Amino acid sequence: MKTYKGKAIYNPSGKAGEYSQWACNFYTGCSNGCTYCYCKKGVMASTWSDKPKLKACFKDENHALEVFKKELMANLPELQKHGLFFSFTTDPMLSKTITLTLASLRICNDNFVPVKILTKRTDWIGGTHFAFPFDKLNQNIPFNFGRNRIAFGFTLTGHDELEPSASPNEDRIEAMKKLHNAGFKTWASIEPIISFYSSFQMIVKTIGFCDLYKIGLKSGVKYDKQDAKYFIEKVIEAVGDSAKIYFKDSLLEQAGINRESLPQTCVGKDYNMFNQ
Repeated sequence: MKTYKGKAIYNPSGKAGEYSQWACNFYTGCSNGCTYCYCKKGVMASTWSDKPKLKACFKDENHALEVFKKELMANLPELQKHGLFFSFTTDPMLSKTITLTLASLRICNDNFVPVKILTKRTDWIGGTHFAFPFDKLNQNIPFNFGRNRIAFGFTLTGHDELEPSASPNEDRIEAMKKLHNAGFKTWASIEPIISFYSSFQMIVKTIGFCDLYKIGLKSGVKYDKQDAKYFIEKVIEAVGDSAKIYFKDSLLEQAGINRESLPQTCVGKDYNMFNQ
């Protein structure tokens, strides 16, 4: 398949491609303040800020949504098949970014395109029951459609001190449980691994209401081979058949494990949780 590079929608490459074949970025920058953020380094370092900014290719949010619609329709069959990820260059559920995220989500839902959200925020979920803020879209209806086409993911590291302005990890776990009980698909990004112990604790605490774990190392860090191997073995044992697990290539490489030797609960990067 030819690589698509639109202004909003595109095919990620490299390590990002292990998360999704299709993604959407409207903003660059983020206010969560994560000390380990990969966007603060490399090609994005010069444009990165601690506040999300609409990408320069968009005149305003209305223009961004127009471009999004056009690009979505141009790639509709593939997006319906593989789903669309939000986002690699910001948190899509920040107060600054959520309006455009929700508007895009509605367009995706209307066109039967599955959506994968990844966030460290929980302040958009209210009360003791799931309350999606459709007032931001001037809608006064409950979010009760297309639940099998929306997967909410939370980054879980177990280290709040490294994510000073994000919602606490424990709040993210509770939000995941609430969303799962409300009928949505849920997943966890156990990345970056700050310590094998804390990452394992995050996994154990979400067993039973997490449908997929995506697990990866901190970029540029060398881990002990035996520790990495033991961690993988313990995760497989703990999760059992309750969920699917995707170990990123770099983690398997450092552990000296071939993907082909893993049990069926461990999936490849092409695994589609919407077909289950």
